[in-house]
Amino acid sequence: MTQLETIPVDARADAIAGRMRDGEIAWARTPLVRRAELLTEFQRLVDEHAAEWVEVAASIKQLPPDSPLLGEEWMSGPWATLSYLEPLRTTLERLDAGKDPLSGFRTRPAPGDRLAIQVLPHTTYDRLLLNGYAAEVWMQPGVSRDDVRRTAGLGQLVPHRTQGTALVLGAGNITSIAPLDVLYVLYADNRVAALKLNPIMDPLLGVFTKVFKPFIDLGVVEIFSSDVALGSALAHHRDIAAVHMTGSEHTHDAIVWGPGEQGRANKAAGTPLLAKPISSELGGVAPVIVVPGAWSRADLRFQAQHVATQRLHNGGHNCIAAQVVILSSDWAQKDAFLAELRSALAGAPARPAWYPGCDVRVAEARRLHPDADLVGGTAERTLLPGLDLQDPAESAFSTEYFGPVLGVTELPGEGAAFLEAAVAAANATLRGTLGANVIAHPRSLRKMGRAFREILADLRYGTIGVNVWTGVGYLTPHATWGGFPGHALDDIQSGRGVVHNALLLERTERTVVTGPFRPSPRSILHGELSISPKPPWFVDNRTASTTGRRLTRFAARPRWRALPAIFASALRG
Repeated sequence: MTQLETIPVDARADAIAGRMRDGEIAWARTPLVRRAELLTEFQRLVDEHAAEWVEVAASIKQLPPDSPLLGEEWMSGPWATLSYLEPLRTTLERLDAGKDPLSGFRTRPAPGDRLAIQVLPHTTYDRLLLNGYAAEVWMQPGVSRDDVRRTAGLGQLVPHRTQGTALVLGAGNITSIAPLDVLYVLYADNRVAALKLNPIMDPLLGVFTKVFKPFIDLGVVEIFSSDVALGSALAHHRDIAAVHMTGSEHTHDAIVWGPGEQGRANKAAGTPLLAKPISSELGGVAPVIVVPGAWSRADLRFQAQHVATQRLHNGGHNCIAAQVVILSSDWAQKDAFLAELRSALAGAPARPAWYPGCDVRVAEARRLHPDADLVGGTAERTLLPGLDLQDPAESAFSTEYFGPVLGVTELPGEGAAFLEAAVAAANATLRGTLGANVIAHPRSLRKMGRAFREILADLRYGTIGVNVWTGVGYLTPHATWGGFPGHALDDIQSGRGVVHNALLLERTERTVVTGPFRPSPRSILHGELSISPKPPWFVDNRTASTTGRRLTRFAARPRWRALPAIFASALRG
């Protein structure tokens, strides 16, 4: 037993809360220019320790050092973190200079009296590295551009008015989540942050302590390991103003209402144990709506790999992983697509089911679905065909498997009529609102015309990907990330609030990300304005590790001469 472990939990919680009170005073006295400088120092340290960060992450996830899957750790770890820093620093610098943070961002109307702000591409580098990709942040209905200008900046509009201490309960799957959540608490909420790591991420304590050193030295960030008792004591501590968490709906409810029977009784009575603000990102059952069309064999294969990636990235242990594919029963190529999907799932690189409990969740899914298709690749990969959207007892629509289990369901129809029905089914039947994916041939999109955007507006999800996985929305720093707004505390689904959001916008509703239907050179040959090859985040990308490492170095020090090496690696994928 260590000396620290001999100190009573309440005393340790008091000590952390006391240090955070002092840190809040320091944060209130820190001007915007210095807050921007802290991001620059943080950027340098993330770059310095990025290789160690990835090495530790690979150890956690049982990946060998020569695996292309290390690209996932580069891109969803230090690259995602570094990519956020320059956009956030620019917002602070503009606020400090009295300038409009939205200067240079184009806007246009979106259906339902909404305003859409184009956040990708924004720089020349965006147009080169993510050619053919775009993203918009849609504001809530009725929010005008003047409203956005007036409120952009959130907690940094009056930086000396700090909002206390937030306890951040870190995620256990994607390594950039906890650092990005801490930065959002600091800058958007204007709170100091005490970060409790998830037990799975305890090995990263040393790396996170190194990269957050400027903030730790100032006293505005404290990081500690996965001490459940200490975390609980801090969550309920009188000097902790708010809690932010990433995890499951069940974990959220246990924290807010209490565990087991006690929690159910408290929820029924409307008496939460945690009576303070709690923001959250909780995942759910994400759909992939495949609009029927006339696809080539190469299209079928590529989009099957796309869907397989949406399920198998990080071993399937993602809040945003696709779980239910919605197909048209009238699609002439349905069986051909399913054959390619089985092949893509089976052929993706093998990897261990590293996240605790995966084998139990997969076994339960198979027990409840005797017709489950064990597609190979690893022992856990499972396809659940023939799911019935009319079956209220179908567990695949309400249970987030958090593993490599993918369901398939069908609806009749074609074109806009099919898409409308699929959107209605996803909204009404699938648990959670974090993200939804739509795959449609360019001809199908042209045929639907303006109606496509109108139908998309009815899809109630916090991030929508059109011909691109919603995970790219997570990687887009100016975009928002979180569930669709409006969930009640006793029906939390995918959570409340957003993170990322480098423009620090208020009253956002969703992010819509779009991408090319085909990779280059097929995209160019078919008239799509995109030169992007197979994305490096695809699970079968052979050069993902090299590309991810080079993208990370570029995000730390953007420069033209680094681009050829990135492109060369990406083209070999």
